Amino acid sequence: MEPGRGRGPAASIRYRSYRRRWFLLFATCTLSCSNAMCWLTFAPVADQTARYFHISVNQVNWLSMIYLVVGVPFGFGTTWILDMLGLKTSLILSSWLNLAGCALQLLSVTFFIPHDSWKFPLLMVGQTFGALAQPLVLFSPTKLAAIWFPEQQRATANMISSMANPLGILFANILSPLLVKEPSSMPLLLGVYAVPAVIACLLTTVGIRNKAPPTPPSAGAANSTSEPFITGMKMLLKNKPYLILMVCFGGGVGIFTSFSALLQQIVCVRGYSNTFAGLCGALFVIFGILGAFVLGLYVDRTKKFMETTKIIFCLTAFASIAFALVSRMRDQPYGLAVVCSLFGLLGFSIYPVCMELGVECSYPVGEATSAGLIFISGQLQGALLILLLPGLARPVTSDGSVCQVGVGAALDWTIPTLVLAAICSLEACCFAFLFHTEYRRVSAEDNEDAAALLAAATQ
Repeated sequence: MEPGRGRGPAASIRYRSYRRRWFLLFATCTLSCSNAMCWLTFAPVADQTARYFHISVNQVNWLSMIYLVVGVPFGFGTTWILDMLGLKTSLILSSWLNLAGCALQLLSVTFFIPHDSWKFPLLMVGQTFGALAQPLVLFSPTKLAAIWFPEQQRATANMISSMANPLGILFANILSPLLVKEPSSMPLLLGVYAVPAVIACLLTTVGIRNKAPPTPPSAGAANSTSEPFITGMKMLLKNKPYLILMVCFGGGVGIFTSFSALLQQIVCVRGYSNTFAGLCGALFVIFGILGAFVLGLYVDRTKKFMETTKIIFCLTAFASIAFALVSRMRDQPYGLAVVCSLFGLLGFSIYPVCMELGVECSYPVGEATSAGLIFISGQLQGALLILLLPGLARPVTSDGSVCQVGVGAALDWTIPTLVLAAICSLEACCFAFLFHTEYRRVSAEDNEDAAALLAAATQ
């Protein structure tokens, strides 16, 4: 057990942080990474998936979109589970749902299912179980950081656990194209992806014993979830800065979700292979994680949540425009790789900062509730984009396409990528001009520490 390092001497006496917090962080990261791998298993090899299951590419898109559709209604229940029943219940339930989903995915490609007409429905059921698991773990980073970590480590802890999900996307973008050169390799792919799900289930089920530490690490942790769930929801819906953040940043989450799900289809029509598309997706995530790490450390030191987010969000809009232009070009692998790297570096890096900003502008509402509504907004907007963008694409007959579609024709994504860039730019501008807030949690902790010091001085 480590003494907490608060803002004053009183805080170091009253609050404590525990070494066990790092195990909880590792277990959460493993589960989040596994769930993201299961979500994006098929997107980097959409054409091979379509051929294996004898379905269209639009049906393959539903394997990704089911996570977004399920996440919206189930997300409201997840916020209640996290804030009322606690982190332990949420993570253990998520790990078992995630494992069940991977098991059903694997079952769909075994010889026990001889009829092709049964394979895809069973696969979709497995994806649905994984979709139920997703909000339970994705809503957890702000809660974990708030109740287990001292205030000077919160943004860093949130960054690490939040970036585990993009890390799973990274693994999916690398492994799926490497393992599935031919449709017949699909069972191998699903077998490999089941291993992290088993590990995550063991870590959470055996290793998580308490929903909160015996002694809180900070004043904010002591008052975590101080408002009842329904009361907190009502407070959020009346909080103008929070609503702006929910819509604008939720739109950013939706853009990055649809980008990850559709990247292979966007670039294959220009002659880029699945392996190269996976590489671009990997660079997108790698640079995003690096950016998030740097920004997390910076914000932990400076507490400049709002200024940092506004600047990076606007730069992300320029990166989205660059991607819309470069993705139209053939034989520009270096340019496309650089643009994807820049898009990830800027866009992904503000994710954990925005989640912390959501807690700051909504305190004392529960962390899972504030993070949950942002996530639901992102899921809803991501689902709408994945439905809308393919409808804006146009069939192509160019010989340069390397898309191996199952049912249907390859599509030109020029208009969808321009629409994506326009939406990103609009939301960045709205956020930069309209969002203003005070840091309520930081102010509350400062006031409580000051009161504690005054009480100690008068004794």
